[in-house]
Amino acid sequence: MAQQQITMSVLGMTCANCVATVERNVKKIEGVDEAAVNFSTEKVSISYDPAKATPQAIIDRIDRAGYEVPVASIELPITGMTCANCVNTVERTLNKKVPGILEANVNFATEKATVKYIPGAVTRADMVAAVERAGYGVVAADSEDALVDAEKEARQREIRDQTRKLWVGVIFTLPLFLLSMARDFGLVGPWSHAGWVNYLFLLLATPVQFYTGWDYYVGAYKSLRNKSANMDVLVALGSSVAYFYSIIVTVGLLGGHVYFETSAAIITLIKVGKLLEVQAKGKTSEAIKALMGLQAKTARVVRGGAEVDIPVDQVEVGDLVIVRPGEKVPVDGVVMNGFSSVDESLLTGESLPVDKKVGDEVIGATLNKQGLLKIEATKVGRDTALAQIVRLVEAAQGSKAPIQALADKVAAIFVPAVISIAVLTFIAWLASGAGFTPALVRLVAVLVIACPCALGLATPTAIVVGMGKGAGQGILFKNSSALERSHALQAIVLDKTGTITKGEPAVTDIVLSQNLELRMKNLEKVGQPVAEASELPVTSYQLPVTTTELLRLAASVERGSEHPLGEAVVRAAQAEGVSLSEPANFEAIAGHGVAAEVDGYRVLLGNQRLMEREGVNLNGLGPKVEQLQNEAKTAMWVAIDGQAGAVIGIADTIKDGSKEAIAKLKKMGLQVVMMTGDNQATAEAIAVEVGVDRVLAEVLPGDKAANVAKLQEEGLVVAMVGDGINDAPALAQADVGIAIGTGADVAMEAAGITLISGDLRGVPKAIGLSHATMRTIKQNLFWAFAYNVVLIPVAAGALVFVPGFPNYLQELHPIAAAFAMAFSSVTVVGNSLRLRGAKID
Repeated sequence: MAQQQITMSVLGMTCANCVATVERNVKKIEGVDEAAVNFSTEKVSISYDPAKATPQAIIDRIDRAGYEVPVASIELPITGMTCANCVNTVERTLNKKVPGILEANVNFATEKATVKYIPGAVTRADMVAAVERAGYGVVAADSEDALVDAEKEARQREIRDQTRKLWVGVIFTLPLFLLSMARDFGLVGPWSHAGWVNYLFLLLATPVQFYTGWDYYVGAYKSLRNKSANMDVLVALGSSVAYFYSIIVTVGLLGGHVYFETSAAIITLIKVGKLLEVQAKGKTSEAIKALMGLQAKTARVVRGGAEVDIPVDQVEVGDLVIVRPGEKVPVDGVVMNGFSSVDESLLTGESLPVDKKVGDEVIGATLNKQGLLKIEATKVGRDTALAQIVRLVEAAQGSKAPIQALADKVAAIFVPAVISIAVLTFIAWLASGAGFTPALVRLVAVLVIACPCALGLATPTAIVVGMGKGAGQGILFKNSSALERSHALQAIVLDKTGTITKGEPAVTDIVLSQNLELRMKNLEKVGQPVAEASELPVTSYQLPVTTTELLRLAASVERGSEHPLGEAVVRAAQAEGVSLSEPANFEAIAGHGVAAEVDGYRVLLGNQRLMEREGVNLNGLGPKVEQLQNEAKTAMWVAIDGQAGAVIGIADTIKDGSKEAIAKLKKMGLQVVMMTGDNQATAEAIAVEVGVDRVLAEVLPGDKAANVAKLQEEGLVVAMVGDGINDAPALAQADVGIAIGTGADVAMEAAGITLISGDLRGVPKAIGLSHATMRTIKQNLFWAFAYNVVLIPVAAGALVFVPGFPNYLQELHPIAAAFAMAFSSVTVVGNSLRLRGAKID
């Protein structure tokens, strides 16, 4: 094989020694003859034997040497594909014949090629030229929006073209078929057997053969030119045999029956099927189109002190955007002024609106329900959450699921195998003495009934519909493999903080001292209002007697605190609507707590060590503290003027829906495991509360991945659910990583599935969607294989050998074969579309 040249950028080189290192490492690869690095341009030019070395192997070697080769990806909307063999042809062309392409995957359902390539080594124009040389087309456009419009127009143009050709086929085929059948069944006079009638049939059949069916001839030529065979070859061959044999009979070179109605009906029926298939394939990607359609078209921004409406693509980061009630939020941003509730259901799947106040983030394309919001734009254009979601879903839809590998292998040899079976069928029946015409009819039936399209559509249509449905529920799959692996899960590992719990401490209990409670009861017995207790003379000490007042004093001490526990106390007071006082003589006591004077009281807030250090009377609250700790809560003592007034229980509260999600996972038969750095007692208390059976406690951040690996060593297929940076290694280690969408970007990058809403109930939904999608794929593959395995032998005449089978059913007429073939792929696509209404809760 001839040597190939490739040039790629190399990042991270800082000196001449780096240059030598890159050159030396690249030259070590078998098949690389020469490698020259230009330090000034930061590029390496390589001469290599493509039979021994690949660009990906070169990139991997450079990466291992400590440098980086930037790669990019692009989507090419392909036109002209008719079956799985066309997919293989386009993939082979891009992967084998265009230097600089690392990987190309073609999705028959979406009619798109996803290409990973080396920038600078190859251009889009090179890819387009290669695809066109292979006999297919690529939709061209100047921008992403224009590309969407161009794709839509291309599909509509194809539908119009196919519809026009179908009507021509129907107009000529219908009278031809009716007249031919009437003659065969003796329903018309002797004139129908005159020689000129066959010429009339020829006149009616020819427009169908070479206008309605011209696409099949073109497709067959392109396929054979690329040394492959696709569905077009079978249709063109089968209809042509019937058509040209009939011409030979018509001109008198052979005697017998003409089959013009057969050739015309074959083409017309298959055209009906292809038109329905095109329309159905368009529906498979409706979910992603709906997402793209969510984007607002205009935005109201403040420019030069005035409000102006501008196209949304002209909004810049930092612009102040005005969003009125009932309007869509045009871009991602932060609320600078106003309060409202925002409907995020179309992106997150959450049915209830979310309250937004100053400082909260808003997502572009969500709906402002009530108040006026002024937001500062933080992400615009391709950087918005919606744009990223659309790109992620499109990339995932373009990936191939492992289950598709078998269908691809079969499709690669399918057409040559069918042609071989057809020829053998013809020879066998001719040799049996059945005669030339019956043998020919069976040959045509075998060619026409075979359907590689169903094989090619079985997996990608279900993947596209399934992922689109997931996106509408706030569930994003990174690729098809993650979708497929999820249905085989046996164990789910849940990180506690931020996944099961909110990851934010909150006040859960305020336990007043026993003495205070007795005093309150005594006051009530003598008819004294409790609120007046603080005004009564107390011999030993004076205490505020209401929970709210005690919380107000504690929160006043923590006012301005950045400690998570102190912030929790302040938030609890604010939620009660109490006004805080300004603390005096504030003192932070390291490892113990804080002290200050509030409204004349000396207030201490901290742990038991602080109480002991200050000689505070605990007032019998010790057992209450122990009880709170057993419930996995942190106990904060509150002392006033040297006496313990209360204990505040603070805990990381359980997220809404966590218990429900865990119950659903267990109902699915999955083992649910909670992993946390908390001590065993605390972890088990939370596990009991949410219903988790197995706990991995006291796990250090760096050991999370190792614990996942231990579960895998037990033979379990494991999913890891987490949200933090320290969860990323465990997410990558797991068979399926599931990232909570409210967490760190690095966690989402490592995960195969992302839940946009951060609601744990999305996990059983994602697994349920995987089960539904895989069930649909298996149904499709069963139908595609069973259809061909059963009906090809039937078309070949196998029913003749079935004892007692009626004679009139033993021969499958080519028209019936064409009808079956036409609707086989439509059946597969229709079955995939049922996923849109599947219940995955």
